[in-house]
Amino acid sequence: MALSRRAPRLGLALGSGSARGWAHIGVLQVFDEEGMRPDIVCGSSIGALVGAAYAAGELARFADWVQGLGMRDVFGFMDFNLTGGMLKGEKLIAFWRRNFADFDIESSPIPFGAVATDLHSGAEVWLRHGSIADAVRASIALPGLFTPVAREDGRLLVDGGIVNPVPTSLARAMGADIVIGVDLNSDILHRHMRPLAVVQAPAPDAEAVPESQPEPAPPKSAGWMQRLTPWRADGPAAAAPQRVPSVLDVVMTSVAIMQMRITRSRMAGDPPEVLVAPALANLGLLDFHRASEAIEEGRRAARASLPQLQRFMR
Repeated sequence: MALSRRAPRLGLALGSGSARGWAHIGVLQVFDEEGMRPDIVCGSSIGALVGAAYAAGELARFADWVQGLGMRDVFGFMDFNLTGGMLKGEKLIAFWRRNFADFDIESSPIPFGAVATDLHSGAEVWLRHGSIADAVRASIALPGLFTPVAREDGRLLVDGGIVNPVPTSLARAMGADIVIGVDLNSDILHRHMRPLAVVQAPAPDAEAVPESQPEPAPPKSAGWMQRLTPWRADGPAAAAPQRVPSVLDVVMTSVAIMQMRITRSRMAGDPPEVLVAPALANLGLLDFHRASEAIEEGRRAARASLPQLQRFMR
């Protein structure tokens, strides 16, 4: 007997990336506008936060709140702490409970899952039960920034992006046939790179230098470093003094690089059918006040992915 065709189940795996995660809102907006509503939503770190708002049917209100955030508002959520992490994270989750839906994950209008990491064993933990706000709090517990979350079973949980930055595997385990992965860190290294200098050779018909005139000797400091300086219209520019990054800059950038490498490794073994990769190198990990820029880039990247996605939905 021939197998009957059925509609594929669409899963959305929203990746980690701190403030870059507001781009997920733009991605979801475009999919909704195109009538492509996912059957399953899961997320890691900031992806879990945005995914929870979407699964609860709160995306529009959540987007309005996010775009109204200023530096003062972001600072107001910072409940500084001396142990385990810079921030306790209680102000943020308390705000979520007051203003957005908190319910048991099992009763979510759209099946939802979040990823966290067991700090003791390093194991990947899938959060599929209990309070959706508690699951989000555990998934966003970026080491060094937020304090870990102690669970009733004795586990100490931190950010899910440490082990599974784009949780394609969780979406498949929840029953997705087609997975859309949203990777926020694909171009993270571009933030710190400068273009290589291009040294142009003289044109063939250029005036020749008299043979009796020796070429000027290069300065002792010249060498390969000089060839790597940024190029300007009037020639190579002197390299500007390098700014010494803060401790937080070093930690945040190191975590982003780690997540980028882990993402590439995991997606090589289990790639999503469709990959959405917003170009967010210009946004810092703590630029939560720049939501409009991130959302617009998420929309652009989502629109670029539509032809690939529509091939699977025919």
